Amino acid sequence: MAKTKTTYFCQNCGAQSGKWIGKCPSCNEWNTYVEEVVSKGDEPTPGIASTSTQRASKPQLINDISLSEQHRIAVYDKELSRVLGGGLVPGSLILFGGEPGIGKSTLMLQVALNMKNLKVLYVSGEESEQQIRMRAERIGMNNPNCYILTETSTQNIFKQIELLEPNLLIVDSIQTLHSAHIESSPGSVSQIRECTSELMRYAKESGTAVFLIGHITKDGSLAGPKVLEHMVDTVLQFEGDRNHVYRLLRTTKNRFGSTNELGIYEMQGSGLREVTNPSEILITAREELVSGVAIAATMEGLRPMLIETQALVSSAAYGTPQRSSTGFDLRRLAMLLAVLEKRCGFRLGVKDVFLNIAGGIKVEDPGIDLALVCAVLSSNEDMPISPKVCFAGEVGLSGEIRPVNRIAQRISEAEKLGFEHIFISKYNKKGLDIKDFNIKITMVAKIEEVFSLLFG
Repeated sequence: MAKTKTTYFCQNCGAQSGKWIGKCPSCNEWNTYVEEVVSKGDEPTPGIASTSTQRASKPQLINDISLSEQHRIAVYDKELSRVLGGGLVPGSLILFGGEPGIGKSTLMLQVALNMKNLKVLYVSGEESEQQIRMRAERIGMNNPNCYILTETSTQNIFKQIELLEPNLLIVDSIQTLHSAHIESSPGSVSQIRECTSELMRYAKESGTAVFLIGHITKDGSLAGPKVLEHMVDTVLQFEGDRNHVYRLLRTTKNRFGSTNELGIYEMQGSGLREVTNPSEILITAREELVSGVAIAATMEGLRPMLIETQALVSSAAYGTPQRSSTGFDLRRLAMLLAVLEKRCGFRLGVKDVFLNIAGGIKVEDPGIDLALVCAVLSSNEDMPISPKVCFAGEVGLSGEIRPVNRIAQRISEAEKLGFEHIFISKYNKKGLDIKDFNIKITMVAKIEEVFSLLFG
């Protein structure tokens, strides 16, 4: 009888070791190695028996492979469809992660209840049938082709899949599943890897799209081994601030589309509502003009958005000036303040500067630099900027206004939302026909030009 093989896995990062060690050399965490059974002595290694009985694949010339058009499955959720790249690809494996209570299960149940033309199987290892039915009643949706299964054993799940033959499979969550091939507890590195591998084989062989809901760790990364993200086709991240009602859906990996798209939802008592025009919720409606506010035209993937940037500049009360930023990179803010101090002569080194992106979102687009600079200057001079003016430009280290990408879409979005004036870089002139727009376009090359035009 062969000996049972065991090895040690790090429960934090998934690193493997032949013996127990106190500190993981990969993630530098202490006491995270746990012994797990790799293969039992009286059973074949998982995966070998299943693959040996199947037909062996033979190499083919790439030009001889027949290319059949695979139509994407329509998702009746515009935000999710945009993030996925235009719909669900048959046979794709999608990992959906997010913090506890952010709305992962609610969104996936909405997707299951919306797909009325498909047979959907929703597998839950965390809730009972009655709890899922209560959530469906709260959402106010119904789908006669949606089946609910509360099970954690992958062997039992695949038996029901074989009888039902669904078109879409949703698993909530991958950390609760366990396979009989592995003798470790559910949620361990070995179980997550084995269960994901079994679901991946099923998705590729049957052409069924599979959603996997995944937990995240305290540092914000997906729980389980890093190989989990390599195995799946798409990784979606659901994020948001508990103090705000808006949720952001981002793609960190997508084999069938762009990773720059952004979906926005509003959390309501009846579920998650799609936000088709995020610019309206990200710009505050004010009755009176205030200083330190500037509107930026930004891009998230292919979607243009107008966001409100807020700045507060005040005298340093405690000697050392403070720099605080919410929703924007603090190091880039320090760079912009250094440019204003060195190149333009504004004495901001002895003043506190606080920056905020309204709406609770995080922006990494450098095209909002010009709006941030104008918001800081507006607060410093205590002179408000007209709410009908917006900005799109990147600020360089020499104080020049650099061009940004997709400037035509930014201008069109500003015009559609009723803005009358937009400042852009003069280096964006190439390929841009000003006659196509009814909004006033001012092209600038230096920060000093913007300051003189806005504040005289």
